[in-house]
Amino acid sequence: MTETATTYPAGKETGQAVRRKTSLLKTDALTRRRNAAESRFKVYGVLAILIGLFFLVALLYAIFSNGLTAFNQTFISVPVTLDREAVEKAEASVVKTSGYNAMIDTALVAELDRAGIATDMRPADLRKMLSSGAAAQIRSFVLANPGRIGQTVTFDLLASSRVDGYLKGRVTREALVNDRNLDAAHLDLVDEMQTKGIVEKRFNVDFITGSDASDSRPEQAGIGVSMLGSLYMMLVVLFLSLPIGVAASIYLEEFAPKNRLTDLIEVNISNLAAVPSIVFGILGLAAFIQFAHLPQSAPIVGGLVLTLMTLPTIIISTRASLKAVPPSIRDAALGVGASKMQSVFHHVLPLAMPGILTGTIIGLAQALGETAPLLLIGMVGFIASNYPSGIASGFLDPNSAMPAQIYEWAKRADPAFYERAWGGIIVLLFFLMTMNIVAIILRRRFERRW
Repeated sequence: MTETATTYPAGKETGQAVRRKTSLLKTDALTRRRNAAESRFKVYGVLAILIGLFFLVALLYAIFSNGLTAFNQTFISVPVTLDREAVEKAEASVVKTSGYNAMIDTALVAELDRAGIATDMRPADLRKMLSSGAAAQIRSFVLANPGRIGQTVTFDLLASSRVDGYLKGRVTREALVNDRNLDAAHLDLVDEMQTKGIVEKRFNVDFITGSDASDSRPEQAGIGVSMLGSLYMMLVVLFLSLPIGVAASIYLEEFAPKNRLTDLIEVNISNLAAVPSIVFGILGLAAFIQFAHLPQSAPIVGGLVLTLMTLPTIIISTRASLKAVPPSIRDAALGVGASKMQSVFHHVLPLAMPGILTGTIIGLAQALGETAPLLLIGMVGFIASNYPSGIASGFLDPNSAMPAQIYEWAKRADPAFYERAWGGIIVLLFFLMTMNIVAIILRRRFERRW
């Protein structure tokens, strides 16, 4: 056994130092306290991780439990006879949808009789189970397919938001006591129609591909047009912020002299990265719309505003990536006769590329989720009802974006819009996760060892 001699203070009787032998294999009090502190720190770390995971799981559960139902929608299958005389009469009237509503009423009564479902409701009351846009859906089909006039076509018409909410558990019978549109008799009829296969829930493609709808037609609202608006904005941000940000970073890090002016620029860039996003929205409103007279609510304006907001993040991350390259790389390139520019672009920049790409994609992901600057320049929901007709119109025509669309849905009173707001968050999270996965893949792809 290995032993050590430890000197302790002198005894009272002898006045001499007392030497006691201790073993290295025996843990003394000080070591036990240090080991206990280390164990407690590990426990604190594990608890912090578990708390973070708990809140993450709770957040994801709230998002998916409330938003997945937006991807399903209730449809009512109704065979409608497109009588030529009725169609011509409807097209000749001032309110064209009124004629198609009459065709829907006749078809609904006939379908209930065929299924053996008895009801004493008037046809106009039966139509309340359908979306208010059902007549417009049939008219669009007739205009697109004039050869089907005179035939009987089975339409899958959207049910009203109340019927859809009832089948999803969002609307109860007690909640319809004071409702002017539906009552308990309608819900009894819906139950019978569901048993007969006339009413069913299925995947709602229009939520992903459609556009926003008015407050009276929440069941028709979709996020597809605003997704395209976000895409055009991200293209503007990418093609402006990446070259400008990387060029500014290379100059400040590799070529700019170290003086008070460059120090002032660096401080301002760091300060700009902490400026609230709504300030950039005010700047974009003043500079791009009021001064430059660019079209309001256009994705190109939104892209320019988000470019201003993203540039500081890209510059800071790019400079950090350039600093991470060892100085020996620069010295070796200069030692073999390369110029300063050659050493930067041929040696330093390729090694810093993984960090540059990661910072750029993270900056784009941050810009994709911004809402406040877009609201200030007018990119709110219910602006664009159709897809742009071309690339130029995609940049210049009024449109919305996914965060602004989600914000607008969350403000509206109908619970169906609130459901769609959660569904829009799921779509937005999918895009953000995709961008972060791309950043990881690119970092692994371009990573080099030195």
